[in-house]
Amino acid sequence: MRHRSLLVLTTALTTTALALSACGSRDDKGGGDSGGKQTTVAIGIDAPLTGSLSPFGQGIKNSVDLAVKTANKNNEVKGVTFKTVALDDQAVPGTGQQNAAKLVADKSVVGMVGPMNSGVAQSMQGVFAKADLTQISPANTNPALTQGDNWAKGEKKRPFATYFRTATTDIIQGRFAAQYFYKDAKKKKVFVVDDKQTYGAGLAAIFIQEFKRLGGEIAGTDHLTVKETDFTAIANKIKNSGADSVYFGGQFPEGGLLSDQVKKAGARIPLMGGDGIYNPGFVTASGENNDGDLGTSVGYPVEELDSAKAFVTNYNAGGYKDPYATYGGYSYDAAWAIIQAVKKTVADNNGKLPADPRAKILDAVGKVSFDGVTGKVSFDQYGDTTNKQLTVYQVTNGAWKSVKSATFQD
Repeated sequence: MRHRSLLVLTTALTTTALALSACGSRDDKGGGDSGGKQTTVAIGIDAPLTGSLSPFGQGIKNSVDLAVKTANKNNEVKGVTFKTVALDDQAVPGTGQQNAAKLVADKSVVGMVGPMNSGVAQSMQGVFAKADLTQISPANTNPALTQGDNWAKGEKKRPFATYFRTATTDIIQGRFAAQYFYKDAKKKKVFVVDDKQTYGAGLAAIFIQEFKRLGGEIAGTDHLTVKETDFTAIANKIKNSGADSVYFGGQFPEGGLLSDQVKKAGARIPLMGGDGIYNPGFVTASGENNDGDLGTSVGYPVEELDSAKAFVTNYNAGGYKDPYATYGGYSYDAAWAIIQAVKKTVADNNGKLPADPRAKILDAVGKVSFDGVTGKVSFDQYGDTTNKQLTVYQVTNGAWKSVKSATFQD
């Protein structure tokens, strides 16, 4: 599950020519097959655009914006112009649910990208399902979102047909991390801490299960509270446990402080976490040198992918004030999946967007398959991405550096 300032998308609409319909607005300046009229539809965005996680949220928003601008520039869907509607959930589930209702009520919205946090996603899924509105997260990793609460028992059941994601799940990420820690980093006795949130606690549980299966020892477990800053008691527990490493399920603001305080307590051991800590803010949150700390993230480093060269170039040329961050490429691909679904819906309807297109677009999203920024983009029967690539990053000389990328093998 991440950087700021969205360039506002302007459309060539004349106000006096607006005529709202169930699928958007139309003007007389477009070409295409809709009798010379251009239909404008929106892709919604929900992410933490303010607060401590905004470096991730702004990257999500900007990357969707870039996808929309690219589609409009290339006339990707004849007769259709895209715009964005971005809402700030502040990483709060209740706010996310309110935003979901707003997006559903906006009839121009034909699909949405987000949110970043798995806990926020849980509050939104049902709202979108009732409206047949496609939701594609570029960052959620909690398995229950696509496979149901009993996934760990092998009882997989998709809760909501409207929910998809371009990020792989923690079933993959947690096991990948444990295998690297045990086999590559040679860590045998780890202390595990989580932030009691949907994402962090779930990831930590999967890590523990796999680490123990491999033969590793869990020296102890504990929990911290989000937005607190004093983790001295936990740090002392870790030191006294004799652990040779720490695994943290949570986000970078708390993760960076935990790493700092563990080292100040005298335990000069590495801390590892998931994509929630893979952010420059993790490094700057620690006053101690935290070289050697590790984090996993979904996919391969975007900068190293041939498929992402155009995305990186265009993003850097786009004037955005914040980096695309961890989830930029996945956000672009999520938006492009919606755009391609709109394209198919238009093609299947004699070159015109149906008056109420959400259900047809939803059906088309489940069938998309294309070469995206992050690799092949397609979804399985649960709405999960078929892309199982991950990367381990290590703090080296005060910055994250990739040390291993691989496709997860069960």
